[in-house]
Amino acid sequence: MDYSNLKAQDKEIFSNIEKEVKRQTEEMELIASENYVSKAVLEAMATVLTNKYSEGYPGKRYYGGNHVIDDVETIAIERAKKLFQAEHVNVQPLSGSPANAAVYFAFLKPGDKVLGLKLDHGGHLSHGHPVNFSGLLYNFVQYEVNNETGRVDMEMVERIAKKEKPKMIVAGYSAYSREIEWQRFKEIADKVGAITFADIAHTAGLIAAGEMDNPTPIFDVVSTTTHKTLRGPRGAMIMCKEEHAKKIDKSVFPGMQGGPHDHITAAKAVAFGEALRPEFKIYAKQVIKNCQILSDELSNLGYRIISNGTDNHLIVVDLNGNGFVGKDAEQVLERVGISISRSTIPNDPNPPYNPSGIRVGTPAVTTRGMKEAEMEQIAIWIDNALKNKDDQNKLKIIKDEVKAMCLDFPIPSI
Repeated sequence: MDYSNLKAQDKEIFSNIEKEVKRQTEEMELIASENYVSKAVLEAMATVLTNKYSEGYPGKRYYGGNHVIDDVETIAIERAKKLFQAEHVNVQPLSGSPANAAVYFAFLKPGDKVLGLKLDHGGHLSHGHPVNFSGLLYNFVQYEVNNETGRVDMEMVERIAKKEKPKMIVAGYSAYSREIEWQRFKEIADKVGAITFADIAHTAGLIAAGEMDNPTPIFDVVSTTTHKTLRGPRGAMIMCKEEHAKKIDKSVFPGMQGGPHDHITAAKAVAFGEALRPEFKIYAKQVIKNCQILSDELSNLGYRIISNGTDNHLIVVDLNGNGFVGKDAEQVLERVGISISRSTIPNDPNPPYNPSGIRVGTPAVTTRGMKEAEMEQIAIWIDNALKNKDDQNKLKIIKDEVKAMCLDFPIPSI
């Protein structure tokens, strides 16, 4: 992009942007929740649409001069409906957790009981962790993954649901590598009269491409971020059955937030348009293939993969048997130009800030065009870096090799 005005006006910020461009260009992004947007998405974010205030919804705004914004938001809505077979879509949520807050606000009262997955078993902070607004405002009871399989224990879900009779059941996770039994969740919820809420923030792109099962036609309400595997701008949206449309819209505005970020809405529309193209399906398929190769290679090198593999874009690696904890591994890998995120493992004996595992994902490297051969090499680099954490010469060699590969696979939008 042309940064000439920024460069002339604010050299300090421009300098940091340059540094970040260099970092992203020369280093490898294996954080499962990160990706690279297209040039078109970047350009949509940097438009005069940011100048407009648009409280309300298309055709019903609280400010004048919104006829163009109405068209932009309607395009985003219609494209999202087509992507996810959704009856109703609200594209205004500013981020994932606020979107989840709006869902809870629409259907629950403070103190209502909700059933969600425990954080260290792959859930998200906004699915009932006691330090989060969700756990503070609502009475969460939690299910777990099976100790042996690492998969969600549906028998446990049904048992707890029948005992606790929650008003809502939450499915969809931030550190879970398997397909989710959406229909089974719906059947359990129907038995106890619970609202079904799917948070597909991590897998939305894979679902939109038809590479994973879609909960939107099944569940009452679905939230997602618009970045991660969907490869759009940072933001979120909520999809629901038509019967819940007014409740959701009222919960987002005026319930949770004021005016939407119209430049981001435009960028969401662009990203949804990209996701509707045939090449996006090819991309999503490769994301999963790459992650499965990376999982197999790390397993062959002696690392324990939670659930013994993956159906999506991420894996959680248990480092307990490898002499590491997650924070240390994250720092060592960052020194060789590989970004990952630390992660809890089921029944983690260590605290969340320094858990026993790492979470590794393939959306960003796949956007760069990397495939199976590169995944095999990345696994070797991860293993070599961890095993040689105190050998600065070997770490320097790995860093140079990582940089060389990254330069061979340029980021499309840079």
